[in-house]
Amino acid sequence: MARAQDTAADTTDTAAAGEDTAVTGGGAALGYEQARDELVDVVRRLEAGGTTLEESLALWERGEELAKVCRHWLEGARARLDASLAEEREGSGREE
Repeated sequence: MARAQDTAADTTDTAAAGEDTAVTGGGAALGYEQARDELVDVVRRLEAGGTTLEESLALWERGEELAKVCRHWLEGARARLDASLAEEREGSGREE
């Protein structure tokens, strides 16, 4: 479990800054779609069963890391949308 905590702590959110990738604990840059697709595969493998306890734990930890990357991307997208809407509202207020 310490590995999952270390990996999660290393996950960097770059989506809020408008960049195209998020960096996972392993140093690999992942976009939202790539992280989501890998997460779907992890869930499929866990649901299929047939893995050892160690393999299942490793898959679970990877799934947690990928879910965090996806969540950061979505939060970054929400922040950008909110900022854009706020700018639009401010611009509308000045025209009146």
